[in-house]
Amino acid sequence: MIASPQSASRSGEGPARNDGAGPQGASGPNGRPDGSRFNNTAGGQSAACAVQSPIDSQHEPHGGNWHACLTASADPDAGQPPSGAPPTAAGQVTPPAAPSASPPFGPGPLRLTGNGIDRQLHCRVLQSPLAGVSDRIFRNLVRRWAPDALLFTEMVSATGLELGHGHSKLDDLAGESGPIAVQLFDHRPAAMAEAARRAEACGAFLIDINMGCPVPKISRKGGGSGLIRDPELAARIVAAVAGAVRIPVTVKTRLGWCGSSADPVNFALGLQNAGARALTLHGRTREQGFKGQADWAAIAAVKRALTIPLIANGDVSSPEEALRCLAVTGADAVMVGRGTMGAPWLVGRIDAALRSLPVPPIPDAGQRLALAAEQLEALLEARGERGLLIARKHLGWTCQGFAGAAELRHGLMRAGTPHETRELLARASERIRENGP
Repeated sequence: MIASPQSASRSGEGPARNDGAGPQGASGPNGRPDGSRFNNTAGGQSAACAVQSPIDSQHEPHGGNWHACLTASADPDAGQPPSGAPPTAAGQVTPPAAPSASPPFGPGPLRLTGNGIDRQLHCRVLQSPLAGVSDRIFRNLVRRWAPDALLFTEMVSATGLELGHGHSKLDDLAGESGPIAVQLFDHRPAAMAEAARRAEACGAFLIDINMGCPVPKISRKGGGSGLIRDPELAARIVAAVAGAVRIPVTVKTRLGWCGSSADPVNFALGLQNAGARALTLHGRTREQGFKGQADWAAIAAVKRALTIPLIANGDVSSPEEALRCLAVTGADAVMVGRGTMGAPWLVGRIDAALRSLPVPPIPDAGQRLALAAEQLEALLEARGERGLLIARKHLGWTCQGFAGAAELRHGLMRAGTPHETRELLARASERIRENGP
């Protein structure tokens, strides 16, 4: 088991993902070579459906002070092999404690009001719900580096719960350490309200409503991002869920269905007026999916219009990108998603940077292999033979960034038994011990 650093104050998938090691390539102050945040055609989006940013993409609230902080706190792991050595003066990120390095939201927890039960978030970095990824085993790994972060279940179908499916995602939430939220999706207000009651009874920290999933089989039925096209129904769902539970109700959504119809400010205001107590906004439209770049400037416009907390999401895969995102958007927190696949330490690294604490080093090759082996055994114990199929994608994400990793992944994807998989990981670990990463 990897011994992961905890906060001192509180006890991409594929080759393009950088495992939280820092920005990929040289970039301007907004993460692009020219300093801009959005390209209307880079994501394969039609010009007629390109997002029209409500404000100039060069405008950066809070930006001046934070850019100075970023220069002082550049991550030494960026563009270098991961290092698992203990932090040293040259091997850690320690953002300065001067006011210019302070997050725009100030000290103290983020408070979310409910209908009788309020909640406080002591960590301003949230782990996104990820279908097929963010199960209890994965959440336990994230928790090692981020003990106070709000984590989410995989999204839960209200219809599925009615039919007797998906209950395993809600089992024993109260038994997990740290706050766990339940994200629900459906297009029927009454079904969503009943599902929210079940989730609350199972120990959910809060209820989140998915209005951003771009997967066609969900959005075409009116769930997920499909609700963006029906603001009235979206508001009715929020009102029904908020009236059914005592804990806070939040929404995760996108800038719009497509650029030509995007009106994120008014859509967000409708959700706020219906009873949403916080909004997580992904800086892309449904048509973009995960292509192109997230439009942080558009998120900033929504932030200025709301009175409830806003959580920025999209293109946050390192402490530096989190700092930039908060500088541009003025958001109250950030949510990370695909960047944690194979990198469960990312949430904790960003949290440390936001707290002006030394940022934990990225695990080295040997530690990654130990983590992969541990996750494999946990999945086999929990899911039996199917656990090997589930483990393959996690093994592929985790086993990257060291000599021989590509060959190892090739073998792991073809291993037909748990024994073969264990043998491959053991031999790779032995090679690392003998030859170094």
